[in-house]
Amino acid sequence: TKNLARQTNRKHIEPCKPAIAEKNSGYQVGGTSPFGTKKNMPVYVEKTILGLPFIYINGGRRGYNVKIDPKVLKDQLGAVEVECAIEK
Repeated sequence: TKNLARQTNRKHIEPCKPAIAEKNSGYQVGGTSPFGTKKNMPVYVEKTILGLPFIYINGGRRGYNVKIDPKVLKDQLGAVEVECAIEK
């Protein structure tokens, strides 16, 4: 979260409380998708993910994942690339 805060010019970032996440996204926690949310929210994607041939992402309900080209995150959602992963 510290790396993400730095890269998005914020003092700090913390996980959202479940009730707030459900209110703003319209999805039940555990089934939250970045697509079709009630409110427009920023989407950030780890840069290395965009180089993968496909990813599985939550499809809007618990246990429902969809396979997509990761480039859809940038093309459809305007996701911002970040480099937050810690290499070991």
